[in-house]
Amino acid sequence: MGKQFDGLKTTHRRFIEDQKIFFVATAMNKGYINLSPKGMDAFRIIDPNTAIWLNLTGSGNETAGHLKFDKRMTVMFCAFEGKPIILRLYGEASVYHKRDAFWKDHIGLFPHIPGSRQLILLKINMVQTSCGMGVPLMDYKKERLLLESWAEDKGEEGIKDYWALKNTITLDGLPTDIFEDKQ
Repeated sequence: MGKQFDGLKTTHRRFIEDQKIFFVATAMNKGYINLSPKGMDAFRIIDPNTAIWLNLTGSGNETAGHLKFDKRMTVMFCAFEGKPIILRLYGEASVYHKRDAFWKDHIGLFPHIPGSRQLILLKINMVQTSCGMGVPLMDYKKERLLLESWAEDKGEEGIKDYWALKNTITLDGLPTDIFEDKQ
């Protein structure tokens, strides 16, 4: 049986900092549920009830589209090494773009990663841990640098062209507001 907490404890924070991957889930009342793996150095804990992650360019932009209409988000971490544990953060999230003051105030929390697309702020209202005994043990080898190389090769204008082609609407046809003039 899982244990629930009102916010992140020090042990939770240490666990999160040790993980190489996390998963983000969002959904609308109808349509497709989005569940995306995230990696790289893209997650920060601000305080026991606030986290922020750097959303990188991807083949879609479901999270931003969903959060425009329904702020619910779950972030999950699970141990593939060491003690088995699954940790979920439940809360409400907001999306910030390069054009927003929030971006300018918080992007310094992260290393420069080409293709950075949005900052997602999660206000955590519940933390849940469970055993994770069914999660396989796997060894971490290294980060894939393919996304960074791809984004560097495209350049800033090429990334914007890609966003226009692939990141302006969700699978269900919802707007993502990736460009200011789309609001």
